[in-house]
Amino acid sequence: MCASKLLDNHCSVETPEGIEFVQAMAGPVPRILAYLIDLAWRGLVYAGLGMMLPLMGGLGMGLFLILTFLLEWFYPVFFEVFRHGQTPGKKALGLKVVNEDFTPIGWGASVVRNLLRAADFLPLFYVAGIVSMVVSGRFQRLGDLAAGSLVVHVDKQPKVVVDESIKPIMPRQVLSRAERQGIIGLTERSMSISQPRQEELAQLLEPVTGVSGAAGLEHLKGVGAWLLGRK
Repeated sequence: MCASKLLDNHCSVETPEGIEFVQAMAGPVPRILAYLIDLAWRGLVYAGLGMMLPLMGGLGMGLFLILTFLLEWFYPVFFEVFRHGQTPGKKALGLKVVNEDFTPIGWGASVVRNLLRAADFLPLFYVAGIVSMVVSGRFQRLGDLAAGSLVVHVDKQPKVVVDESIKPIMPRQVLSRAERQGIIGLTERSMSISQPRQEELAQLLEPVTGVSGAAGLEHLKGVGAWLLGRK
C-alpha cells in the first residue's frame, strides 16, 4: 500500500507471513541528479573511446558506434541487475531500483524500463517521464509503469540483519512475486523469529521447496539469500 498524499512518499508491502516492509520512494529531484551523474560518467567513457578508437581507422569508428550503442542502452541494465539496482549515480544519491514488491529487479524488468526511456524523453528533456512521476502516485516514469518497478531510497541503517552463514541456493523452479516476497521476508527476519515460528512459516512454503521440517527451512533461507543477491 502506498500513501496517496503528495508529501508522504512511503510505500508498504505486506508479506504472506504478515511482515510489513516500508520503503521511501524517490521523487524527481534525486532521480534527475542521479541521472546527471550517470550521464557524466558515460561522457567520460565516450571521451576516452573517442580519443583512442579513431586511431584504428575505419575499424575503430565501427567499434566506437557499437560500444556507444551498448553503453547508452545497457549501462543502466548492467548496474541494476548486477549491482543491487544501483547505477553509480543512484549509489551516490542513495537510491536503488526494485520491483513493486521490493524484490530485486531482474533482467526483464530492467531491460523494459530502460528501453522505454525513449518514450519518457518525449517531447523533449524527459518531460513525459517527469509528468508520469508526478501523477502516478508512486513517482513512476513510463518505463517503471511498464516494468512494474520503483526507485526507492536505500536505508542507511538496515532494519534487519541476514545471517551471513546462510549458503545461497538457486531456486529449483520459477517463483511468483508473492513466493519471492515471502521467502525474502523469512530470510531477512530469521534472526528475530523463533525457530518454531520459522519452521511453521517454512511449512507454508513446502509446496515450493518440496522439503519439509528443518531441512526445508534451511533450503528456504538459502533461496532467500540467493534472491537477495548473494550468489
